[in-house]
Amino acid sequence: MATQNTNSDFLGAGWMFPLSILDRGLALAEADQDVLQSVLLVLGTSPGERVMLPDFGCALNELVFAPMNEATQTLAATLVRESLERWEPRITGVEVEALPDSSRAGVLNINIGYVIRASNVAQNLVYPFYLEGGGDLPPGYNANDA
Repeated sequence: MATQNTNSDFLGAGWMFPLSILDRGLALAEADQDVLQSVLLVLGTSPGERVMLPDFGCALNELVFAPMNEATQTLAATLVRESLERWEPRITGVEVEALPDSSRAGVLNINIGYVIRASNVAQNLVYPFYLEGGGDLPPGYNANDA
């Protein structure tokens, strides 16, 4: 008799990020949560950071001091989409849009939508990316003195 694989079996499980220790051992992220954490890991890793896999990650951090304009928004969306399509094979239909946050200066909200292949479930997340220092100046700092 053949056993039936569940979506959880296909999507797998991995260590919870950040690492957490429970009474029974390390906390695990499973299925959809594991995919989400993998997506965040791709976005939060700069290429060259991993010695054994130097191309892994997303070059988004190269845009930290870029101006908040349409070219930066388009480049950020392209970098995210290409990185996720390359490094996360459990997702498909990656759609990315980068827009300035209307309530926080220097913040680019990267809206990401994708479909988990195994379950055909659509997921989305907003990944905030901070440009030009990310917002308000510290108290007592005068930008004209810089």
